[in-house]
Amino acid sequence: MKRLKAYFWPVVGLAAILFSVRALVHELRGLSLDEFVASFQAISFTSWLLAIGSTLLAYAALAAYDKLALDHLGHRISLWFITLCSFTTYALSHNLGASVFSGAVVRYRAYRSKGLTPAEVGILVAFCSFTFTLGTLMLSAIVLLVKPDIIERFAEFLPIEMSLTTGALILALIGLYVLGSLVGLRPLRLRWFQLHYPRPAIVLRQLIIAPVELLGAAGIIYFALPDAGNPGYIVILGIFLASFSAALLSHAPGGLGVLELVFIAALPEMDPADVLAALAIFRLLYLLIPFVMALVVILVFEHSRFLEQRGVRGP
Repeated sequence: MKRLKAYFWPVVGLAAILFSVRALVHELRGLSLDEFVASFQAISFTSWLLAIGSTLLAYAALAAYDKLALDHLGHRISLWFITLCSFTTYALSHNLGASVFSGAVVRYRAYRSKGLTPAEVGILVAFCSFTFTLGTLMLSAIVLLVKPDIIERFAEFLPIEMSLTTGALILALIGLYVLGSLVGLRPLRLRWFQLHYPRPAIVLRQLIIAPVELLGAAGIIYFALPDAGNPGYIVILGIFLASFSAALLSHAPGGLGVLELVFIAALPEMDPADVLAALAIFRLLYLLIPFVMALVVILVFEHSRFLEQRGVRGP
């Protein structure tokens, strides 16, 4: 049974990749490599700078996720350590898939060295995941209310009214979450630990920090796209939220094929080569470069831990 569980998510991720790549090949029939290269080379230096700035904004907000969770738990750890741990966690989890589990391993090793109990690390992981979900829901609701016709890009048969209703419902649920914090609901008692409702100040920071990361990540793609046929940032944000959520749910490493399929299908007015070039920049800045840097951070951390343990044990 344990062996089946170990292979379940990798199999799900592989199946998602195969399905997405097959559908993507169908969508991109007729597109040549030369067209993609030309679109990539056409991206201006200014667009590169703006995309890099968006990447830095996104990862700064991700570090704030961990800082917020630690404040909720009442732990004070250096901002430098939190930033490195958060960066490494998300750089690995975004690329490896099954982000909750791969991220938990990194956080467990790092924060246990700072005195957190296993239960506290579990709460921290759950808190960060919830903060991300909160930001996704909040921005999705705003997009649905501001651009209700965006729903037609994913399902033409759905009425625009559904966007307005769904957006309003999501904001109402978020409002209940805020209200629960203000009235101070009792903690949820589980078998191994208690989940305490965040203080109003923490919830307020969640509502600010969570959207910032997603706004930055979507900005990478938006700035890399050309002006011709570009539907605007709000639409790109909405498509990004849908594609990134689908990529995470698929557990495909790096959302390979899933991101591309959703974006190509949702942007019929744009040249597929331009869309692929923008997504290539997103993968480079948001996924690949951070992944390589994260591997270096892990090697340095584990080496330092090894030396510390060796020093404690003595010769």
